[in-house]
Amino acid sequence: MATFDEYVKKVAQCVEEIRRDGRQVRDFDCAGSPSELAEELPVRVGQQASSGIILRSDTFAELGSPDAGSCAFVLWTGKPSLIRDGRITLIGPGIQESAGASLAFAQVLMVAGEELGDEEHSTLDQSQYVSDQIEGYMIRSTPGRMWSRISKNAAAKGFDFDVLGKALMVLFKSEMAKIQAMEVVFVTSGREDVQRLDEIAEQVRMIGKNIVRKTWLAKGYDILECNLGWDCKSCSDQAVCDEIRDVVKIRKRKIRATEKAAES
Repeated sequence: MATFDEYVKKVAQCVEEIRRDGRQVRDFDCAGSPSELAEELPVRVGQQASSGIILRSDTFAELGSPDAGSCAFVLWTGKPSLIRDGRITLIGPGIQESAGASLAFAQVLMVAGEELGDEEHSTLDQSQYVSDQIEGYMIRSTPGRMWSRISKNAAAKGFDFDVLGKALMVLFKSEMAKIQAMEVVFVTSGREDVQRLDEIAEQVRMIGKNIVRKTWLAKGYDILECNLGWDCKSCSDQAVCDEIRDVVKIRKRKIRATEKAAES
């Protein structure tokens, strides 16, 4: 069995268990090419489609704040038959029903492609944090968590989870041609249901860390050894690490600036 196939099935089982518990569950079928899906959206999608900043006073609803709870992860498989392309499942209230609310939030993105492999893992994992690529949607996140806001203007245009799911499909499929199918699960029904998925997420994150380490080992870099206290000044790979640190610093500054503006 491939790396995450078991976990794709576990997510499906978890969704069915929550469904049997009597939660409100809605399914949307939105199969189509990226261009077809983009035409159906009431908001813009793509690079710099959003300013990346939504002030509290401009917020219609908030998802996954630290008080409410959240989790987010991506699963990939080489077997398109394991997922249903275009399926968006929402467990709990939608955005249009939640004016002024702060909801618990889980987001699971599942993609499939016969040519997908370990080398795509890092790109897929990072792509879930869409930054400024969806109009009226702002993400304030740390790895494994998804804290976001929807603007009042986007809500007035009809922004809801079917729109968010389609937008994510447009971005993922447009940026990676190897993706043949994509399915999305959103949960807003409460911290308990989010925690069920977070238990799966913890296992997925551990596997993901091993994949990243093996990928870098294949390039000649051992991330684990670096973390165990090597002397950077004597390391021949210092230039590579310095470049990575510079990128991280720039990203952190951008996140801090966004959060500071959002609090105003």
